[in-house]
Amino acid sequence: MEMNVEVENKSVVPQEEKRRGRKSKEAKENKNEDKEEYKDGQDKFFIDVTKDQEAKEMVGKLLAEANNKQFGRLIILKDLVLMALPKLTSKDLELIQNNTLTHLEKVKKQCFEYNQKNKTNLELGEYLVTVKNILKEGKDGK
Repeated sequence: MEMNVEVENKSVVPQEEKRRGRKSKEAKENKNEDKEEYKDGQDKFFIDVTKDQEAKEMVGKLLAEANNKQFGRLIILKDLVLMALPKLTSKDLELIQNNTLTHLEKVKKQCFEYNQKNKTNLELGEYLVTVKNILKEGKDGK
């Protein structure tokens, strides 16, 4: 919905009407999508394991084991992360990047790499038919 607001010079400027009350789930999701991108100079980082039971258990066990001591301050997740991050190799980062890809993105990546290697310019559909032999007719013509 749009409202018209008059400005001092008497021109009419369209302005989006602000809604009161709860935000819709879609608005919340759109807002959260923007936050996932790393910004240079960012001060705070959050690790959300609420939907991943296996990760939640792993973090809990590691923290319990690390704090199984008689002296010193409580060890928090930040301590574990800061100790582990420098030990990540480029091979580990590559594996993490591959684990974030969807199945379709993995196929697109294979197509891109195939085109680079063979100096071709196949589209994804052409790649699937010619290289991966998907959608080709069987030997009996069916």
